Amino acid sequence: MTQIMLDAAVARKLLDLQKEAELCDPSGKVLGRFVPLIDLSEWEPLTPDISEEELKRRMNSKERRYTTEEVLKYLEKL
Repeated sequence: MTQIMLDAAVARKLLDLQKEAELCDPSGKVLGRFVPLIDLSEWEPLTPDISEEELKRRMNSKERRYTTEEVLKYLEKL
């Protein structure tokens, strides 16, 4: 990947951004988009609200299961 060194003023503007921004030349022509990096260190991963017991119950269930292909075929008939 090519790296382009920015002057301090432009770098400060980009560091303050919370969402994506268009980068333009002095005439207003869009040169590209800047997407800031997100710091995920303060976030916790989401986990399903389902117990291990429930997962085991579902795995051992005798209920009929359908493959994706079976579901698609059924939907095409509707």
